[in-house]
Amino acid sequence: MTAPAQTTAPIDGAALLDDVEAFHRRFNVFPQEAAYVAVTLWDAHAHLLDCFDSTPRLAFLSPEPGSGKSRALEIVETLVPRPMVAVNASAAALFRAVSGPEGRPTILFDEIDTVFGPKAGDNEELRGFLNAGHRRTGVTYRCVGDGGNQTVQAFPSYTAVAVAGLGSLPDTILTRSVIIRMRRRARNEVVEPFRARIHEKEGNALRERLAQWAEQAKGFVMGAWPEMPEGVSDRPADVWEGLLSIADAAGGDWPSRARKACVALVEASRATDKGSLGIRLLTDLRDHVLIGIDRLPTVAILDRLNALDDAPWADLNGKPLDNRRLSKMLSEYMTADNEPIGSRNIRTAGGVLKGFFASDLDDAWARYCPPPRGATSATPLHPSSEPLNL
Repeated sequence: MTAPAQTTAPIDGAALLDDVEAFHRRFNVFPQEAAYVAVTLWDAHAHLLDCFDSTPRLAFLSPEPGSGKSRALEIVETLVPRPMVAVNASAAALFRAVSGPEGRPTILFDEIDTVFGPKAGDNEELRGFLNAGHRRTGVTYRCVGDGGNQTVQAFPSYTAVAVAGLGSLPDTILTRSVIIRMRRRARNEVVEPFRARIHEKEGNALRERLAQWAEQAKGFVMGAWPEMPEGVSDRPADVWEGLLSIADAAGGDWPSRARKACVALVEASRATDKGSLGIRLLTDLRDHVLIGIDRLPTVAILDRLNALDDAPWADLNGKPLDNRRLSKMLSEYMTADNEPIGSRNIRTAGGVLKGFFASDLDDAWARYCPPPRGATSATPLHPSSEPLNL
């Protein structure tokens, strides 16, 4: 009589994620509870990469050294499949590793500020690789061969990437990332010392369990359309879609915890993300300059912008924002009539001056700026410079 085939007992996904989260908590102090949830889900997502159309980058960032970024990356390394630690790796090395015969790695890029920091240059090739690899269809094209026998070859770029570094990242990478803004531990925040020869084995055991659970869960996760929290759409929804589908597959309290973490981290990123310099200009004009005013001379706009605290306008590469640069920046955006925003004549008590009308900015404000957040009241204009109708 033939013995029945042995089957692997189902793994409790929620309990497994609880164990992964507890492992992080032993060695990391994250800035908020949502970060533990997000990082745990990201660890699991690296084992299920082929189930998704895109993969979010995981970014541990801080303003100062000694904030636990590298330690967080070390813990992630023990939990993800085929970790590849990269410091100053070239784009060529990374895309060849992704398409190599050993299998797609999970790239862990420490000291990313040496690549994208203020003294690092543009590194457009590496930025292009990281941007392309966000999507499953992402490829990097290179010429291969010798001399006149070269041909164009597409190298797959899709792979999970976690980074750690000081400062920030290019906007194109930030918007594709789950951002954990690390900080130094307070005196009352205690963690267990990480000893690689002891704790790597514990992390690797969890890695094996994650891999086994991924095989069990991929049928549920593949093609899933998780319900997004209210207000999370567009790029943030792309970032969180796979993580939420994993939480739903795990069950327990993970679906609710994941959505709370999603809202918390998306709102945190919106609060700290000023967008491009152009969007910052539009937002400051709306929230701090043209409040309750339908038009304003350029000279008054510049005075108010350059006087704003915590704004870049008084020192743009050593010079304050001037009329020429203001006009150039605003001309890149369009009015509701699809005309470049430009200055117009404004009649004041002191004569006719060039300035800008709020109505010309309305369409750009609606399209590009985040919702107003605690806008401050503008100081009323001196009567001699109040704009009058033409």
